Amino acid sequence: MALVGRIYRSDFNVDFVGRRKAWYAVSGVVVAVCIISMIFRGFTFGIEFSGGAVFQLHSGGGTVAQVEDTLSGIGLDPADSVVQQLETSHQFRIQTPTLSDAQTRELTGALAKRFSVSNPDRDIAVSTVGSSWGSTITNKALQGLAVFLVLVVIYLSVRFEWRMALAAMAALVHDLVVTMGVYSLVGFEVTPSTVIAVLTILGFSLYDTVVVFDRVRENTAGMGTSTRRTYAEATNDALNETLVRSLNTSLIALIPVASLLFVGAGLLGAGTLKDLALAQFVGIASGTYSSLFFATPLLVDLKRGDPAVRALDARVARERARRVRAAAGVPGTAVPAGAAVDPAGWGEDAPVSGAREPVPAGANLGGAARRPSGAPPARRAAGRKPGRRGRPSGKKRR
Repeated sequence: MALVGRIYRSDFNVDFVGRRKAWYAVSGVVVAVCIISMIFRGFTFGIEFSGGAVFQLHSGGGTVAQVEDTLSGIGLDPADSVVQQLETSHQFRIQTPTLSDAQTRELTGALAKRFSVSNPDRDIAVSTVGSSWGSTITNKALQGLAVFLVLVVIYLSVRFEWRMALAAMAALVHDLVVTMGVYSLVGFEVTPSTVIAVLTILGFSLYDTVVVFDRVRENTAGMGTSTRRTYAEATNDALNETLVRSLNTSLIALIPVASLLFVGAGLLGAGTLKDLALAQFVGIASGTYSSLFFATPLLVDLKRGDPAVRALDARVARERARRVRAAAGVPGTAVPAGAAVDPAGWGEDAPVSGAREPVPAGANLGGAARRPSGAPPARRAAGRKPGRRGRPSGKKRR
């Protein structure tokens, strides 16, 4: 609780950028597990995508095993079907592959006989979906996702710059892979509700990333002549300044989604809610993580190739080296290229990570104390040299 209180009082500074290799490793492991699951385990597609028939009837005290025996009795493999017993409504939901009209009538009659249904036409609900309709839904979902990603790239490139757009896109792909990988791991059905939830959480992830990037832009504006912070330090400060806002936004969004998932689908057995709730819950959590631990540190790595950022980092390193030399008061020499300077004692100018800053080639730490920046050099008056007893030379005493 003390740690949480420090964070919400902004009395805590996390070195997001300095530890980015650790975050990359965590993201890499999670993404790898999700991709392996999607390749080898695959997805459980709902009837809207795979096509088939759904039978729903009152259980009448029956069991799932009796339903599977009924399927086997008319020549259908129970392994190809999904049989659910809904606890709240006391009903069976049976999803089968695509059936002919004769097979549909045969299975309806067998279920009515096994579970003593007096009026099958009224008490057994049958709905069929063709596989062509499912493929159409799949294509529409992919088209919507492609249009969304293109618009995101255009917006971020115009609002910020292409490096920020690239980092945000990488975070979006990260969140998409993690969300779909969790679906593959837990075996939840992929339905149109899943697609809607995925598009929703991608928007949330983008929102959180844009908030952080906007703060980064504010912190790095006007740094063309600055000697106070490097680009990485200014970016890390932006992350810490928006940390509380990101946590509050995510927490407020996760509470109702968790209610849908754990209370609605888990305790009350509302199975229609779990497809929507799981994607939103995983996506919001992943979007918060990626905006803090993945997108912004990746932006710092992408910006390292920018000449303006390289010049800024070199200028900051030279200024800090000058301060260290002045504080030590040691007659110096030129520091070799790549030598490290310990930033201890820099106060508010210290790097967030506390790392040792390399001194650029040519940085001169030697000689007497350097004059303050901008002060004119001291010059001796031309043609004047000190005379004896403090009098100017060239004048005779009368």
